[in-house]
Amino acid sequence: MFERFSRSWGLVKASASVLRADKELMLFPILSSLATLLVLATFALPIFALKLFADGFNVFGAVLGFVFYFCQYSVIVFFNSALVAAATIRLEGGDPTFSDGIRAAKARLPAILGYAAIAATVGVLLQSLKNRDNNIIVRLIGSGLGMAWTLATFLVVPVLVNRNVGPVDALKQSVALLKKTWGENAIGNVGIGAAFGLITTLVILVGAGATFFAWQASVGLAIGVAAVFVIGVLVLGVTQAALSGIYSAALYRYAVAHETPAEFRGLSLDTAFAPKR
Repeated sequence: MFERFSRSWGLVKASASVLRADKELMLFPILSSLATLLVLATFALPIFALKLFADGFNVFGAVLGFVFYFCQYSVIVFFNSALVAAATIRLEGGDPTFSDGIRAAKARLPAILGYAAIAATVGVLLQSLKNRDNNIIVRLIGSGLGMAWTLATFLVVPVLVNRNVGPVDALKQSVALLKKTWGENAIGNVGIGAAFGLITTLVILVGAGATFFAWQASVGLAIGVAAVFVIGVLVLGVTQAALSGIYSAALYRYAVAHETPAEFRGLSLDTAFAPKR
C-alpha cells in the first residue's frame, strides 16, 4: 500500500510538471468554469423568478434537472476532453496548442454528448437519493454510490479521447481500467482533492482575516483585499481541475501503453500496470 501511495503521489507531482511546461492547459478549465456558470445562470434565473419549485420537487423538476445536468456535463466533458487530448500530446513528446485540444474534442463530440446524457441521468438519480427529505440511510447510500461513480468514470474522458468508441463502451472500459488502477485512481482523486481543499481552506481563512483587518482601515481596501483572495481561490480551483485532467491522461496512458515519458521516469509505472500473469 505504501508503494502504491508513493507511486500515486509521484504521478501527481509529475502531472504538475506537465502543467508547468504547458500553462496554456489552464485555459480549458477556465473556459469550462465560465461556460458552466453561464449554464447555471441560464437555468437558475428563470427557476427563481418563476418560483418553479415553490411546491416541491416534481416530474417537471426531474426533467428540468436532467436538462440542466446534460448541459453542464456536456460543457465539462467537452473541455475536459480538450484538456486530456492536449496533455496526451505533451506526454507523447509533442508541443500541444489550445487549438489541438479543441479540435480533438470536436472530433469526439457525438460520443461526448452521449456520455453527458448518461452522466445526467445518473446525476438526477443520485441527487434524488441524496435529497434531504430522505432518511439518513438512503442519503448515505446516495453519497456512497456517488463516490463509486466518480472512481468508475475517472478514465472515461481519456478513453473517449484515445479510442474510437461510443459512450457506453467508454464507460465499460473505464470500469475495466479501474480494476487495474483502483489504488492510483482513488489516491490520486482523494490526494489532489484533499491537498487543494486544505490549501483553499487556508487561503479563505487568511483572506477573511486580512479582509477584516483591512476593513478597519477603509472599505475600499477591504474590497480590494477580498477581491485578491477570491481570485486566488478561483486560480486554485482552475489549477486543481487542470491537474486532475492531466493526472487522468497519465494514468490512462500508463495503464494501457506502459510507456514512461521523461516527466514520469522513476515511478515504476511499467511494472505497476503490467498485465497480471
